[in-house]
Amino acid sequence: MFKTIKQELNNIKSKDPACNDCFGIWLYYPGFQAVIAHRFFHWLYQKKPCFVFKFVARFLQYLVRIITGIEIHPAAQIGKNFFIDHGYGVVIGETAIVGDDVTIYQGVTLGGVSTKKEKRHPTLGSNIVVGAGAKILGNITIGDYVQIGANSVVVKDVPSNSTVVGIPGRIVKMNGEIKETIDNLAHDKTPDYIGNLLENLTNRIQELEKKLEKS
Repeated sequence: MFKTIKQELNNIKSKDPACNDCFGIWLYYPGFQAVIAHRFFHWLYQKKPCFVFKFVARFLQYLVRIITGIEIHPAAQIGKNFFIDHGYGVVIGETAIVGDDVTIYQGVTLGGVSTKKEKRHPTLGSNIVVGAGAKILGNITIGDYVQIGANSVVVKDVPSNSTVVGIPGRIVKMNGEIKETIDNLAHDKTPDYIGNLLENLTNRIQELEKKLEKS
């Protein structure tokens, strides 16, 4: 457990330029607090007899949600180096699976679209960045090295090495090469799908208007 905590602290220090010391992370980072608590709750949730430990895990998770504003179901599977930046309003459902080196921002939901007792939450690969307010819904798979723009709503599978933006989420960038790193804060470089589309339509309309004037 101590090794895991140290790894999480180093991960945050490497990803957050505002981080100055480990003591501050313990005190002021609700994402760190929620993730460390979840790792214990998840272990507890798997113990037997199931009912007693599940009840305790759910109750403790409820208290952590009140304190941090982050709700992670104890059954959710979270990989290493999981960073929730700011974090308020983050919801991660029961059957969600998250890989390694994933960063998500405030207001992100990994939610379900089914009321059946089945795998109903998304599976995220490794080396993924999910922008603030994004919603990833249903039993879908997000590949490795994916960037999801802020406020996007993703309801379909996303292949590896892709960038997704919009409502519903559209793949606006994809390549066949694995990137070594993803700049977690480079949201300004996310392609503007809607803006580009409107610009192209405007240019096309202007061209047609000029042709009509000449005819």
